[in-house]
Amino acid sequence: MPELTFVLPHWLYWGGLVLFPLIALLIFHHNNASDPDNIGSKLPVSLSLAYIFLILGGFLGIHRLYLRSIGALLFVALFVGILVVNTDVRSTRDAVSGANNAVHMVESRITRAQKSVKKGRRNAPTKLEKARQRLIVVKAEQLSAQESHRQSITIARIIGGMLVLLMLIDALRLPKLVRARNAIEAPSDDDACFHCPLESDAEPIPDPTAFGRAISSINGVVGEFVAYWSIIAVGVYYYEVVARYVFNSPTNWAHEGMFLMFGMQYLLAGGFVLREGNHVRVDVLYVHMPPRCKAIVDLLTSVFFFIFTITLMCVGWTFFYDSFEVREVSFSEWAISYWPIKFSLPLGALLLLLQGIALVLKDIAVLMEPTSAQLNGSLDRGN
Repeated sequence: MPELTFVLPHWLYWGGLVLFPLIALLIFHHNNASDPDNIGSKLPVSLSLAYIFLILGGFLGIHRLYLRSIGALLFVALFVGILVVNTDVRSTRDAVSGANNAVHMVESRITRAQKSVKKGRRNAPTKLEKARQRLIVVKAEQLSAQESHRQSITIARIIGGMLVLLMLIDALRLPKLVRARNAIEAPSDDDACFHCPLESDAEPIPDPTAFGRAISSINGVVGEFVAYWSIIAVGVYYYEVVARYVFNSPTNWAHEGMFLMFGMQYLLAGGFVLREGNHVRVDVLYVHMPPRCKAIVDLLTSVFFFIFTITLMCVGWTFFYDSFEVREVSFSEWAISYWPIKFSLPLGALLLLLQGIALVLKDIAVLMEPTSAQLNGSLDRGN
């Protein structure tokens, strides 16, 4: 199979981190607005989803598996064949490299022996003759290794071409295949659609302050925004696996890009997780306290929280500013800029700090009137 040389451009990396979540948010909220009950389509097989499976996993027959077609076995067999042949391609390529090195070493030996002969050194003609005989042997081994390598590449290309041809044929036949599957699995009129139950029938108690509602909304948007980055990681690691094991072309950017992305996600989602009350904590006694006692405990322990978040914000800003001044980049060949990543340190700390202030205001409101708000992260998701 041919090797892949694609390296993700920096502008595409940053643009994808911004645009993909925005598009996903718009699609999700548009679908919710047009179909608030999440009724959706009653068809068991979706044509658009089948095409997505064909594009992303057609070489494995994922679209055929989605259609419950036995033809998926042919795709799997061809893909396994590519993996086996690619293993042989790697071994024969190593053999060619070794044979080339052997030829180069023998030719160097012949050159040195010829110089020794000119100088009239003893046994030099014998050494020269042995080197020439050895050159004949390694040349033959080189030709054999090159031929084996060419054969392996040819077989891999034939199997790959068959796989691509089958995918193109299925791309044209997919609408017909989907209609046939829907005709077989068409649901009856009595089939009821599944509705996701609500977490609670009780109305949530809104945040008592406008500041708290605003910060909760901001952290809610940020948390939902960075959550879609996980989908990007699925696509990138999918590409990495295919490039590595099918095309023998591991990337120098996939792991680093996703590692940095998840670091930013961890920092920026801190305020959202605090809003939801899902940070790790020991609350064996806390959960049994009445609301006013909980509020008092929260206010007392919030001192340590503010020390941590303010320190993180100040130190994070220093890291970001120093990185921005020198336009710091990574030490890898990809050389991605570090200062946007380090900016997530003070930004995430700021979002965490603001959410902490909102919770302090809520604790004060509960201390004054226990029924004015609900603690433990039970917030109005609509705020």
